Amino acid sequence: SPYLNNDSRSDDDHSLYDTKWNNYINSCIDNYLRSQICIDSYILTDSDNYSESYIYSSICSENEISRLRISTNGNDLTIRESSNDPRESSNDLDVTEKYRHLWIQCEICYGLNYKKFFKSRLNICEQCGYHLKMTSSDRIELSIDPGTWNPMDEDMVSLDPIEFHSEEEPYKDRIDSYQRKTGLTEAVQTGTGQLNGIPVAIGVMDFQFMGGSMGSVVGEKITRLIEYAAKRSLPLILVCASGGARMQEGSLSLMQMAKISPVLPSPQSEN
Repeated sequence: SPYLNNDSRSDDDHSLYDTKWNNYINSCIDNYLRSQICIDSYILTDSDNYSESYIYSSICSENEISRLRISTNGNDLTIRESSNDPRESSNDLDVTEKYRHLWIQCEICYGLNYKKFFKSRLNICEQCGYHLKMTSSDRIELSIDPGTWNPMDEDMVSLDPIEFHSEEEPYKDRIDSYQRKTGLTEAVQTGTGQLNGIPVAIGVMDFQFMGGSMGSVVGEKITRLIEYAAKRSLPLILVCASGGARMQEGSLSLMQMAKISPVLPSPQSEN
């Protein structure tokens, strides 16, 4: 919005924008609360048995709803409790975390997308149409028929072949940190499954794991997947999301493309 980027705007313009934004967020919350208990808007207006307070009390207490307000801090959307008592400010973080799971905010237009429906929309923002990031697990779930995914080489993990130690964090500790953060052992998932009933071999890289960089394990897993697909005459699908060679493994990471390239034509020559 020009109101966020143009300091020449008047205070009234800023106030008008903030009011419209807050009204929009409050409308999103109201719609979500109604959808959670499956009560259509016509029931709210035509029936005396249901009221706004009944709707809200089905989700959380009236006192809690009455104390909620929406605020924006830069590009980061938060939900906080409004209070004039500074002693209650310590509760702000708890309230923010409590409601953060309800939606995903678009990094382009900052519109809200309900997580409940986000995957069914293929991670596309319903406000501006921007394609948000997808994890490797999301792509596998999207591509492979349910119940047919069979992972390969999950026990392969990176070591520290050149004993790379930076001032910030040792390489081994960094690997452990990304494994806990993403739930993956490496920056690629490989395996077999069915795509519309057709058996396929598929490898999907994940940019969230060290930028999808290719180290020795990533190169080895992709090589094994290609050889497996060639041996069994399976269609091969590779989804690339790589930040390049992994510098923490030095020249060993640069050798991975040389290892993959000779086996890559194998599936074509076998079929």
